[in-house]
Amino acid sequence: MQRKGSAVWSGDLKSGKGHVSTESGALKDLPYGFNTRFEDAPGTNPEELVGAAHASCYAMAMSLGLGEKDLKADEIKATAKVTLSEVDGGFAVTKVHLDVTAKIPGISEKDFQEVAEATKKNCPISKLLTAEITLDAKLG
Repeated sequence: MQRKGSAVWSGDLKSGKGHVSTESGALKDLPYGFNTRFEDAPGTNPEELVGAAHASCYAMAMSLGLGEKDLKADEIKATAKVTLSEVDGGFAVTKVHLDVTAKIPGISEKDFQEVAEATKKNCPISKLLTAEITLDAKLG
C-alpha cells in the first residue's frame, strides 16, 4: 500500500508560498509558508500535518490493540503536539506529546495503560519518528 502527498513551493524561504495536497483530495492546495509555520497566518505547516497523522494513526492503532483484548472503544480522542526546535544551527522535530482520552467499556486502568503504551510504540507513525514521544492517557 502506498499513499501520496504533494507540495509545490515558489520563492524564497521567508516570502515564498506553497500549497500542499493529498492524493485523496482531503487536502487540496492548502496554503503553507514561513508565516504559517513560524507565525500565526492562516494555512498549515508540516508539523501540524505530522501531528494530525500521528493522532489519527494512534487512535486507529489503539482500536487494534483493544480488539486483541476483545474490547471496543466508544471513543478515542488523540492529540499530538509536535515540537519544532532549533538544534545544531538548523531545525528538527524533537518531541511529540500524545494526549489520549478514551471511553472503553469494561477495561481496567491497568489494561488501558498497557494498550496505550504498546500503541505509542507500535503505531506506524510512531515508528517513523525519531523524536522523543511522550504520552498522557486517560479513561474518560
